[in-house]
Amino acid sequence: MELRVHGVSGAGADLVLDRPHVYQVAGDRSGGFYRPRPDYPDTAGPGGVVLEAYRWSDLPSGTATRTLSLVFLLPFMLSNVAIWMRPAGRGSGYGVKVLCRLLALNLTLTYVLSAAGVALDLIAWKCMASPQCLAGRAWLSWLGGRPVGLRLAVLSALPIAAVGLVWLLGARPGRSYDAFQVTGGGPEVDRLAAVGQWDAMPMVGRLRAIHIAAAFAVLDLTLLAALAAAGPSPAAIGLGAVAAVVLTACAALLCAPTLLERPSAAQVTDRVTSALRATACGLTVVTLVLVATAGIRWPNSDGLPGYGRLIGWVLVSQMVLLFVLAMLGLWRRTVRDPRPALLRGLGAPVLAAVAVGLAGALSAELIYRTAYFLNRRAITGRPGDLAAPPLAYKWAIFTFFSTTIAAVLVGGVMVLFSRRGRRRAAAAIVAADFPDAPARAAARLERVKKTVARARFTERLGPLAIAYASLTALGLGASVLGLFGLQPSPLAERFLGVPSGFVNFVIVVGSYLIAVVVVALVVGGLFAYRTAEFRRYVGVLWDLGTFWPRAAHPFAPPCYAERAVPELAKRISYLAGRHRGVLLTGHSHGSVLLAATVLQLPPEVRRRVALLTYGSPLDRLYARLFPAYLGRDVLHQVGEQIDWRWLNLWRETDPIGGWIFAPHRPGDPPPAGPSGTVDRRLRDPEDVVVPASDSVPPPIRGHWPCESEPRFAAAVCELADRLRERNRG
Repeated sequence: MELRVHGVSGAGADLVLDRPHVYQVAGDRSGGFYRPRPDYPDTAGPGGVVLEAYRWSDLPSGTATRTLSLVFLLPFMLSNVAIWMRPAGRGSGYGVKVLCRLLALNLTLTYVLSAAGVALDLIAWKCMASPQCLAGRAWLSWLGGRPVGLRLAVLSALPIAAVGLVWLLGARPGRSYDAFQVTGGGPEVDRLAAVGQWDAMPMVGRLRAIHIAAAFAVLDLTLLAALAAAGPSPAAIGLGAVAAVVLTACAALLCAPTLLERPSAAQVTDRVTSALRATACGLTVVTLVLVATAGIRWPNSDGLPGYGRLIGWVLVSQMVLLFVLAMLGLWRRTVRDPRPALLRGLGAPVLAAVAVGLAGALSAELIYRTAYFLNRRAITGRPGDLAAPPLAYKWAIFTFFSTTIAAVLVGGVMVLFSRRGRRRAAAAIVAADFPDAPARAAARLERVKKTVARARFTERLGPLAIAYASLTALGLGASVLGLFGLQPSPLAERFLGVPSGFVNFVIVVGSYLIAVVVVALVVGGLFAYRTAEFRRYVGVLWDLGTFWPRAAHPFAPPCYAERAVPELAKRISYLAGRHRGVLLTGHSHGSVLLAATVLQLPPEVRRRVALLTYGSPLDRLYARLFPAYLGRDVLHQVGEQIDWRWLNLWRETDPIGGWIFAPHRPGDPPPAGPSGTVDRRLRDPEDVVVPASDSVPPPIRGHWPCESEPRFAAAVCELADRLRERNRG
């Protein structure tokens, strides 16, 4: 039996099996197993194996609604992946876990404060206090003449609804996942084996309660800060103290991973988190009543009192957390692995910085677009604006634009400076592969060189990501200037000599740049759902990001591997009892699913299993991005579990997949031990001249699957023979 598992391309079962007519034998529409129809010829695979395919592409994004939800939950998803990228080194990663979860909580606060900024600051405080802003807007003017407290209380329904929306989008496991929940130890159990074996749902529920409590607490602090600006009252001070205690308790719980993860502490932790959530909800009700009925003279200010400082301190805390996380990552990284790390031990802070930067940009764009609309489609930056955005968001847009431009320039410089080295290496590889190429194949050889050189740029992406994350962290530092009421344009004109009008122009362009990013994410999500070819490129982000369980952010999309891996393990165990062996073949990310599955198979099943991977990112990306969970020792463990019945096919032209244990490039000796027999390099293309039987030269395959190639069939036959020999009799 040969069981094929596709990659992130979302290919249909007919393409995976390379047979036009298939039918489903197990599973459902989200994830199912398919075979060629028996009433058609050529249903067997190479070597006479029985063919079967597992199609899982609808698990991470099966509907348009779910795909769009992934777009809006992208910062939460990235922050959740960051916790799995801790370096392999000293200890259990306690500090990295705590910092990643605190950053995830900070993103939730940013989300709530952005909704509060639209409803409370821009609309309730600024627009409803201006007759010019209310003119011609009946949907706002009905509340415009009401007391300020009542306006704030009524429009608090918007941030409350925002909390409910993000919970609905990110907190559902889906009906197709429910039957695959298992009981295990924790996220550290056998590292990669934790994916699909560890039941994360109880911890996700605790994290969800903590984030909801913190969200309502920061909303209460926003309202109470405005109320206290009119004159502190005992009630406002008492409620503010309770909200601060709730927020502090939420952060303290995140600093205790044992309480969140261990089943032995589940009952106590569940009671505490539920009590915090109930307290925060009750506190919000009392706060809304107090604000709505406050018979006070509210201060006359340009913005909601205290709101700008609250946003500023949230951004400052993000910068501090990112800095500490980076320092901890550098201290904890190990030098035992001779391979160069893709992100040099900084995977967690780099991805967390990307998540924080994206969340800040999206929040700033929401505020800026709302202010632009309320201000009659014009924001001048002068005090006369009807509803100007808070200063902290101006700095966020300015730094996002500056960071993006700087990152593009750095990327261009890296491409230019690395081009000569990559081209030199590509030329050596092509010369060794096609030593007798005729002169007429010069153009074809040049194209192959360019493809190999582009594929080798993957190793250069790490420094580029580190540079972007560093620029993002420095941009967050500009929020300190906002705390002191300093505007971007006067500072730039005073210290850099840049005209203030140009700085305002940069802010406007930055806002449009963020809008383009949002539109691109939405369109990309829709096309990834509707178009299989487009999904090959865009769907990579969703499928890789939702592979890891929710261990940091409870509003991240659910982990589809919690179903796919146990489902594969169950099906393989069933097939192993009815066939002389099961050959597992996985392309691209499918090889990662199979590696996690092999670690969960019972010993009697592993003796009847072999593994064939092709286009696999196991070593090139996963082992270097997630060294603590999928390092070289875990890859050796996978090989030992199946007695090294493992072949890996890879191409030099592949920018994603590669070798697992050794490059096996021309002239390289194979590594010692059984791991040296795993990797098989495929020359790509097969030739650079037009064969006598064709009118065009063989194509350059790159990362495309190779099920129809003779070299793939030869590998299948070799492993099938080894399985037959192992299980003979």
